[in-house]
Parts: sequence; structure tokens; C-alpha cells
Amino acid sequence: MTTMSRAVSRWPLWALPRPVPLLVAGLITVYIAAMAVAVPLTRIHPADLRVAGVLLACTVVSIEMTRRGGEASGFVRDVYGIWDLPAAVLLPPVYTMLITGARVWLTQLRVRRTIVHRRAYTAATSGLASAAGSVIFHAAEPVLGGTADAATGIRALSWILLAAGCGIVRVYLGDVLTLAAVWGVDRQTPVKSELFGTEATVGNTAELCLGLLVTFAAAHSVLVVLCALPLVIWQQRSTQHNQLATAARIDRKTGLLNDPTWRSGAADQVARAIETGTPVAVGILDVDHFKRVNDTYGHMVGDSVLAAVATATKALLREYDLVGRIGGEEFAFVLTCTPVQAVEIAERVRQAIPGVAIPDVPHVGPGSPKPSGVTVSIGVAAAGQVTWSLDEFLIQADRALYAAKGSGRNRVFAITADPQARDDPRPVPIAAAGSGG
Repeated sequence: MTTMSRAVSRWPLWALPRPVPLLVAGLITVYIAAMAVAVPLTRIHPADLRVAGVLLACTVVSIEMTRRGGEASGFVRDVYGIWDLPAAVLLPPVYTMLITGARVWLTQLRVRRTIVHRRAYTAATSGLASAAGSVIFHAAEPVLGGTADAATGIRALSWILLAAGCGIVRVYLGDVLTLAAVWGVDRQTPVKSELFGTEATVGNTAELCLGLLVTFAAAHSVLVVLCALPLVIWQQRSTQHNQLATAARIDRKTGLLNDPTWRSGAADQVARAIETGTPVAVGILDVDHFKRVNDTYGHMVGDSVLAAVATATKALLREYDLVGRIGGEEFAFVLTCTPVQAVEIAERVRQAIPGVAIPDVPHVGPGSPKPSGVTVSIGVAAAGQVTWSLDEFLIQADRALYAAKGSGRNRVFAITADPQARDDPRPVPIAAAGSGG
């Protein structure tokens, strides 16, 4: 085996689940082949070079002016693609592929370095999506009988709608191709919300509208697009701020609220329950024998277990229930419900967890050994008439959890506000028959 082949065989790409390397390598190959075919078929015109140069310069300036804001990890959005739409509409497809590729690699060099195959795949998906939109636009444009700089009235509106269609193809095809690889690695990825959630829809709409304005302006005078630079820079900084603010609230291993954010929200819910006289319950969930999982299978598999348990727990709770990771293998939730209902919910979670599938860990390799039938113990503190603070709820829930683990694990124990119950943590059948006081 040559030095080159040994280096290639050690690429992190090959450790991903089997369909993912094929998808990544296949799309990168298609992207390179598309450029190789398009370059000799494209006639070079000075006007096209001027437009491409201005758009590329705007891309570079946008990245340089916002790069200190950094880039969050995972599936992230930016607004640099605003410059891709005018390239796709006003220039032959090869230009938008080249500009997109340059933008992605400049991000790698100037914003955040990450695994090379991820940037290459991003360049391929963005470039191919932009090229697809460009091909559709240029195939349909002759029907309109003119370009934007000569279009007025209905013809101008038709031109704008066609450009908008190009932008929609570019955005959603790129997102679908990117999320296909992300989902292949992590089956817990919320694909639907990433594509059609409120944040995604608002962001894509804002990018599309600004991109259309830049495109229409560039069709009349390319230098006018320089006026859009401050808007793009401001929009990118706003996007980065929102993403980083969200990342600061979220536990990266599980996707749940982190400890400080959960405690803040839980304290607010307990305070509201005291003011309104509504019942509330706080539960602490602990993964049984988690140290044994880490020691036997490794910490990466342990992280996969935490993520699977967190996803299942969140799915089993109601949308408005607050759940977070408060440390190690412990999760906490706050429920606005009676003590009996709280115990029933906790028991439903406990019964469901052993059946949760633990996903493959990419860097360990698909088909590697992993635990099955993971169990949890849950301690619940509940009150029908709330007088406890959040801290006292957590103290009592922790006592109930300790009793559940001490009685053999894989159990739910509960403590209610009744003084007798606080002295005697109760297993589910007793707690379910009692009432909070």
C-alpha cells in the first residue's frame, strides 16, 4: 500500500455509516465533473467576468467583516448565499459553482476549520443546488422575451418570479442534500424542523427576498449591489448571534436545555405555580449503571446513549414540559400537572427507555458493540398546593431518586408535599394512590 493510499484509508469519512461515504464521495465527484464539463462549454464575456468579480468581491468582504463572530458547529445557516442567487440568475451555471466553491473554502480558511470532507461536501451541495437553479432559470428565461434590465410590467414580474423559483430550488435542494448526510450520521436529526420550521422558513425567506433585490439591482447596474453589503453583513451578524445564543442554551451532547437554562425556566414555572395555585412536579432521571456503559463500550458510545435517552424522554413528554440535562447522566423535567399524573408520566418514560435504539457511533464504526436495554431510575417531587421553591423540589426529587436506585434501579419513586411522604419516598403504586397537599 502506497503512502497516499494509506493516508486516504485513514480519512474520517470512511468511519461514517456506509451510505454516507458513498453519498459524500458521489456528490463531490458529480460537482467536479459538472465543472469540468461546463468550463469548456462556457463562453467567456467581459461583462460576465465583471459581474462575477463584483459578486465574488462582495462574498469575500462579507466573510471578512463577519468572521470574528465565528461559526457554530453542526448544521448551520449563513446568509453568504445571498450573493449566489444573482450569480445563478445573471451568469452561466459554471460561475455560480465556482463562486460557491470559493466561498465555502474561504469560510474554511478564515472562519472555522473543520474536517475537510465536510467542507468539500458543502461546496458540492451548494454548488450543484445553485447550478440546478441556474439551469432552470436560463432554460425558462427565453420564454419571457428579454432580461431584467429591459423588462417592465408583467414581464418584469414574471422575471422576478422565475428568479424566485431559482432561489427556492437553490436553497431547498442544498438543504435537502446536506441534511441527507447529516441524517445518515445521526438519525435523531430533526429534518422536518430544519427544513420547514419557523426559524428555517423565516431565515430562508429573508435570504431569498434580499437575494432577489440584489439580483434585480445587479441586472440593471452591477455596482449597485455594493449598497447591499451593509445589509448582508448585518444580517449575517444577526444570524450568528442567534445561533451562538441558542448554542449557549443547549447541551451539545443531548440537544436538551443545559443546566443553567433549565433551572432558570423551571424556577419561573414553579413561581407561576405558586402564584396561580396550580400543581407542579419536578423529576430527576438517571441512567442506570452509566459508568459501566462508558467503561465497557467507551465514552463515545456513552454519549450516544445519553443522546438516545434524551431524545426519547423529550418525545414522551408534552411539548410545553421543560426538560434539560443537569449533569453527567442526569436529566431533569418540570411538569405542570397533579402528583398522580406526574408519576404516571414518569412511569411511562421509565417503561419506554429500555426499548430505545442506540444509534451507531460514526467514529467507532457501524455494527460495533453497543448496549441494549438501557434502564433509568426516576425520582419525582410533586405538590398539588405549591409552597416549595425549585431548590426544595430538586432536593426532594433527588431523595426519591436515591431511594429508587437503592431499591434496585429501573424504578420510579415519588415524594409529595405531604409531610409523611417526605419522610418515606414512595414507589409508583403508593404515590399514584396518594395526593399532594
